[in-house]
Amino acid sequence: MHIPDGFIAPQVYLPAYVLATGAWAWAVRGVRRRLDEETIPRLAVVTAMAYVLGLVMLPLPGGSSGHLLGIAVLAMLFGIRLAFLAYTLVLLLQALMFGAGGITALPVNALAVGLVGATVMVGSVHGLPTRYTPAAIVLGAFLAVTIPALMIALVLGIQPMIAQSEDGMPLFFPFGPEIALPAIVLPHLLIGGVEALLTLAVWRYARQRGWLG
Repeated sequence: MHIPDGFIAPQVYLPAYVLATGAWAWAVRGVRRRLDEETIPRLAVVTAMAYVLGLVMLPLPGGSSGHLLGIAVLAMLFGIRLAFLAYTLVLLLQALMFGAGGITALPVNALAVGLVGATVMVGSVHGLPTRYTPAAIVLGAFLAVTIPALMIALVLGIQPMIAQSEDGMPLFFPFGPEIALPAIVLPHLLIGGVEALLTLAVWRYARQRGWLG
């Protein structure tokens, strides 16, 4: 998910910034009521965990690598708004401090992973007939990784159609969806499985301590 600058055309990242700005404004509303002396330390710890997970690259088949996200844990413990804001901060710090992802990719990643990923996780644990079951946790965490991966793969895959030079060469990401989709989505099926196991372990720990209400 660490997309460098120069891979996404302005025709995509500028509208994405407009959408993300509206989503960030929505997320900020009502957050102050959620932040108390118990929530802030937990949020800081889990956000730091997500930050570290994003810097630990896992080798994947085919010579590529990927990383866990932590968005499912954030959403499970703190809801969509706080998870979205926390993961945006993770992406911003990774981009500024380590060059892990570009500023132009920030709104795309924030919307796909931070907002959609968190929404999918919360929808899973609240939408199934029995809330907070192991099945709901595993399904939600898996989809919170794979659906954003699919969205980002589609965004990258359409870049050659959006901006080309006079001789027809892509100006930004050079590969179409026929390459981008399997290259990104298939490895994230494995990452989603690992993320699901991690989220399930955190859920059991949080349940024992009554953090889930």
